[in-house]
Amino acid sequence: MTAVRVRNLRKSFDGVEAVAGIDLDVAEGEFCVLVGPSGCGKSTLLRMIAGLEDINSGELEIDGRRVNDVAPADRGVSMVFQSYALYPHMSVYDNIAFGLKLNKADAGSVDERVREVAAILQLQDLLERKPKALSGGQRQRVAIGRAIARRPRVFLFDEPLSNLDAALRVQMRLEIGRLHRQLGATMIHVTHDQVEAMTMADKIVVLNNGRVEQVGTPRQLYDRPANTFVAAFIGSPAMNLLAARVDGDALCIDGIDRPFAFTGAMTAADGTPVTVGIRPEHWRISDGGDGLSCIVEAVEDQGDLRVLHSIVENDTDGGPTITLRETVTKDVTRRRGDRLIVIAYPDDLHLFDTNGDRMPSDRLTED
Repeated sequence: MTAVRVRNLRKSFDGVEAVAGIDLDVAEGEFCVLVGPSGCGKSTLLRMIAGLEDINSGELEIDGRRVNDVAPADRGVSMVFQSYALYPHMSVYDNIAFGLKLNKADAGSVDERVREVAAILQLQDLLERKPKALSGGQRQRVAIGRAIARRPRVFLFDEPLSNLDAALRVQMRLEIGRLHRQLGATMIHVTHDQVEAMTMADKIVVLNNGRVEQVGTPRQLYDRPANTFVAAFIGSPAMNLLAARVDGDALCIDGIDRPFAFTGAMTAADGTPVTVGIRPEHWRISDGGDGLSCIVEAVEDQGDLRVLHSIVENDTDGGPTITLRETVTKDVTRRRGDRLIVIAYPDDLHLFDTNGDRMPSDRLTED
């Protein structure tokens, strides 16, 4: 069953379209993540689903019911905000119970529900504390608990981890994932952090300029990005995107005077301009022979991995920049100024046309 159905949803502010005709289906029990850069429309879309923003046009359904004009309190959704939005004068118990009391639930059922939620979120020992006596992660759990207590049809998360430090973000990602599995609830989560999206989602929706660029599982978006925007946005470090042209069964990179080609049967005609995409981990460092000669400009040592930012050598002013990622070994060190020869295999390439859309080829068979 579809929990949330969006059709041609639009929203403008002062003539600027923030949500530009979005279609989206979120299945019951699915963890869907809306991801994209700042200003792409993801939070606006979430607030429209919550009823906090009016809909200019389009259709919005929750559990098969049209809710365009339904009040937020009657939509069966609960929202967790980036700011915890806890009542500072209330205890943890009263913060979690607030929505239930507002709905005039009897005292016995309120107490039962609060203690059930506290057990799920491991807040049993904190029920009498005020928010100022809690850590950031504990405050966020209380905010989530307040949402759970209402037993909504859909949970909405608006960048709930942005105010947490790196270690706490990892912990809260795991806790929200555990909560999703435990409750079996439908969740829509907004973030600008693609790592957060990749590690949490059943389905990712990549937004840009108010439009959907691609919808798919984390693996689908990483392995088969629909266009150069998704290719560059999903993955850390980002995919290398190099301008090239088709030359027979080869791809020749622009800005390189010496002939260099990726071999592989191509469907495009000779001279066709393309963009070649290569993930940093798919570069292979060669001992010599044919390949791209590059100079290391910076080394990021990440413990078990090294990220090498390099400039491809040219006979004139230097070629394009590329990023490589390699596994650290004890007998090999890399320093700024090192010269490397790198190659890539045809099966690891992604080809995009002049509009930035993915191209089919014999080496990159479409699913």
